[in-house]
Amino acid sequence: MERICSVRWDHRNCRCSGSAAIPGEAARRRRETRHTDGKSTIAIAGDCHTERQRVWVFRNRRIQVCTACRERRVAEVGRKILVITGPTASGKTGISLELASRFNAEILSADSRQVYERLDIGTAKPTVDQLLSVPHHLISHVPITSTYSAGTFFRESQDVIQDIQERGKVPLVVGGTGLYVRTLVEGIFDSPEVDPQLREDLQSELEHRGIEPLFARLQQLDPNAASFVPMTNHPRVLRALEVCILTGQPYSRIRRERMKKPKHKVQVVGLRWNRDALYARINSRVEQMMEQGFLDEVQDLLDRGIDPSSNALRTVGYKEAIAHLGGEYGKERMIELMKQNTRRFAKRQYTWFRKERYIDWIDVSDSTSAAEVTETIIDRWT
Repeated sequence: MERICSVRWDHRNCRCSGSAAIPGEAARRRRETRHTDGKSTIAIAGDCHTERQRVWVFRNRRIQVCTACRERRVAEVGRKILVITGPTASGKTGISLELASRFNAEILSADSRQVYERLDIGTAKPTVDQLLSVPHHLISHVPITSTYSAGTFFRESQDVIQDIQERGKVPLVVGGTGLYVRTLVEGIFDSPEVDPQLREDLQSELEHRGIEPLFARLQQLDPNAASFVPMTNHPRVLRALEVCILTGQPYSRIRRERMKKPKHKVQVVGLRWNRDALYARINSRVEQMMEQGFLDEVQDLLDRGIDPSSNALRTVGYKEAIAHLGGEYGKERMIELMKQNTRRFAKRQYTWFRKERYIDWIDVSDSTSAAEVTETIIDRWT
């Protein structure tokens, strides 16, 4: 059986949402005209609309859509939010700008560092020209002295996505903060407010007695939570205990009852690099940061009285620069540590991403152009 589009009766081999099966005679005709063009196999449909149109048959056979229906599908998928993720220095910004320019999109950042004001060079924010070319959201969004949580991101991102769609634009989420991306797919636990005194008491107990007694207490109060909260994840153990103590109920039950689900369906595409190639890009980025005046940016923050221990400045790159400016080591050692710690950060990102089954990975390299990656993303998205 072949497929035909209900939008235009002569759309052969189209798998858009309006297509339906047709007899195999069309398939035989198509096989006679099929040939190879570069990396993709194409078929020429002489009766598609009023002109000869290419119907792309992709190597993985996942989608076969004629040009006109492909454009129509892209317009329809605004309800299914595209998320582009990947480790630091994987080229997310360039590809997102290419996509945004093609589909009248606005970009929503899913980066827990770019959300802060004044952290520009060290977080590789889009340039001023890039920010002007495409509307961006949740970049330089909160003061550097604030804290910004995954829960806050979830609430605000849902509102931003809805606003973009209501204005007839396409939302495009871009960022490498794995927890932020997960909230868009699975939702987030609307946890009770933190009790500062209780948090301080539990933190003090952790420092003096270790995690074992606290985890044993969690096992006693909520065995179910102890089965999925790793003992090695100290913040999660403390938070589970806090909820048990504050509410008098098991953390696992509260979490199940107060789980907030996302309003929008998403499709997550990840950019995957060979490790050595990615590390080379990271090293190059650090060198570029230094040329762009990264040390001056950090010195300006310190001159403004920003606490070096603030959440925003506990960021790879800024920590090393603050230590250097404080006289702990020289510039060359600082650069070496920035490269090393950024590579380790990228490795941790990949470790996180490997657990996320919903990510559709695209292999990229230095020889892959942004246009090629964009085409692949569009094919999978539509």
